[in-house]
Amino acid sequence: MSDRKQVQELETKVFVRESTGLVKNVSFLHSITLNFSNMSIGPLLGSLGFIMVLLPTVAGINLVMASVIGLLLSIPQIVIYTTMITRYPRTGGDYVWVSRTFGGFLGNILAFTGYTLETTAFMALVVLGTVNAIGVVGNIQSIAAPPDVPGTSPIMIFVTGALLFSALIAVNIFKPKWGYRVVTVLALFGIAALAIAILTLLGAGHQSVVQYINGLNAKDILGNGNPITYTSLIKSYTGPVFSFAATLLIMPAVFGFVYPWVNAGAAVASEIKGRKTLKWNVPVSVVIVFITLTSALATWYYVAGQDLVNAALSNPTLVYIFNFNFWTLAMGVSGNQFISTIIGLGWIALNVATVAYAVIVISRYLLAQSFDRFLPAKISYVSPRFGSPIVAHLVDLVITVGLMGIAVLFYTGYTSLYGAIIASMIYFAFVGLAAAVHAIRKENGKSKLLLVIAGIANIIVYSYITYLYLAYPDVWEINSLTYTFVILSAVVSILIYALSKYYHRRKGIDISLAYKELPPE
Repeated sequence: MSDRKQVQELETKVFVRESTGLVKNVSFLHSITLNFSNMSIGPLLGSLGFIMVLLPTVAGINLVMASVIGLLLSIPQIVIYTTMITRYPRTGGDYVWVSRTFGGFLGNILAFTGYTLETTAFMALVVLGTVNAIGVVGNIQSIAAPPDVPGTSPIMIFVTGALLFSALIAVNIFKPKWGYRVVTVLALFGIAALAIAILTLLGAGHQSVVQYINGLNAKDILGNGNPITYTSLIKSYTGPVFSFAATLLIMPAVFGFVYPWVNAGAAVASEIKGRKTLKWNVPVSVVIVFITLTSALATWYYVAGQDLVNAALSNPTLVYIFNFNFWTLAMGVSGNQFISTIIGLGWIALNVATVAYAVIVISRYLLAQSFDRFLPAKISYVSPRFGSPIVAHLVDLVITVGLMGIAVLFYTGYTSLYGAIIASMIYFAFVGLAAAVHAIRKENGKSKLLLVIAGIANIIVYSYITYLYLAYPDVWEINSLTYTFVILSAVVSILIYALSKYYHRRKGIDISLAYKELPPE
């Protein structure tokens, strides 16, 4: 028997099959919009109030500088993914190089806990946030009064979210090409609507913001019932324009939603068309996100005033009753129902785009881990008729909808899922370590030095972000649901690996061999 045939037989035994069955359908535009949707600026701009209202202080927090700091702290992550995507252009992205660096046991525990399962929690969070956005935009005619958000019944919120998510899953199962197109169309529309929102705020000017706030006729819900006006808000805010220490308090939100999330392109790397797309999708996406997000935040501050924005985002009445955020302010000052509706639809579109990206990417992680025999082989099944990983999508559907139900029916709503992001922050620290170890083992010259430095920097950055989450557990929803989810995810990962290794050993297959080779495309 020839050596080549022996190698092929060995690979067939170790991996589920000789190819993933996926098709190279991802263009440069698709990869950019996929990464853009991964870095969820739409949900961030709609959720800042729910975070800042819980902070011990907002004095000195500068959201524009938070975006700048977030970008700077994410440079190591950008370097790592830009480099490693060309070294490991396979389905599952960072899972592949983490598992090939640390081995199947630790690699699968880290990836399954820190990304595969955590992303289902994040999807559930964004889906339920989208339901909230739909309700707010649906009340656009009564924007100056406390809105009765449709679906305030927990059951209705859950059902609406479950139907929305199921529709996205169905698209990706039966028309996988449309899945990428849905992300692209929603992201482009959302960007256009965000640009319109920025121009609307600039055109309306500061006085329109004053009139909008005063026109809400808001009453303080904390007991005294005093009127909330523009003047009362700016008087309630005292603090410098920028405090580095205070701004660091908001960094878990910036990291939880935006800058670290450059792994979408890597996750679908085997489907990307062209070497240049592999090389440039991450840096180009990050530049677009930085310009877009920073422009929105700067416009918000310039038109409304930093004192007003910070005070309003930390005011429970405006946050919980009036849903004050970037989008609702732009809608409120537009003075035009059509423009206001477009802005609101853009907010919804960017939320849905985030979920649509995640539906694609999470199925690739599930497929990759099944392909290596960590997960059951059936999960890696790719329909020859549709060209989609049907079982992986259905597993995603069951887990995500289940988490939505738990959050809505048994906890305080979608924000109760936010704390699960801590698992990803820990995972990204290990991604940095894996990159550094890879560099020491396999790189030479400048690329070796660059990856080692970036890897070490990543460990420092994400260890600190993890500390910030743990230091303010009430702000970041580090609650019983968080601990249960993260610990249970790790325990399940360990059990799955142990059972898989035992099961396949009885069939004469050593699954640890998979983590010594690159999986087929």
